[in-house]
Amino acid sequence: MTQAPAPIDILLVEDDPGDVLMTQEAFEHHKIRNALHIAADGVEALEFLNREGRFREAPRPGLILLDLNLPRKDGREVLGEIKRDPDLRTIPVVVLTTSEAEEDIVRSYELHANAYVTKPVDFEKFIEVVRKIDDFWVTVVQLPHR
Repeated sequence: MTQAPAPIDILLVEDDPGDVLMTQEAFEHHKIRNALHIAADGVEALEFLNREGRFREAPRPGLILLDLNLPRKDGREVLGEIKRDPDLRTIPVVVLTTSEAEEDIVRSYELHANAYVTKPVDFEKFIEVVRKIDDFWVTVVQLPHR
């Protein structure tokens, strides 16, 4: 029998408290064992990733779920900074956003997003999307150890 994958740290970069709550509920609903950390804007996300300020003891996430429309520094800027940084670029970034705009999709992939997922507005569908992201990125894919 195969062993369950080891839990990973996931950084959710999301400014909408409702979407944060839905993601947390999706983790609880599917008994996802991964640790979910929250950054409420792009500046906070980069502080977390660079272990600055109150995030000095932050773990290195194995996966980043990134909204595009964020205050202070938007998701496109955050994605660009992550993928330009040799220490961070190997962390997979899944853009998880409400935007279905073709230019956002194209730009995200140009900035080397690992996946682009549009958030469903329906709660049950949202929970299913989060479960599928977790299944794929934690169970199926080999992530680098750091």
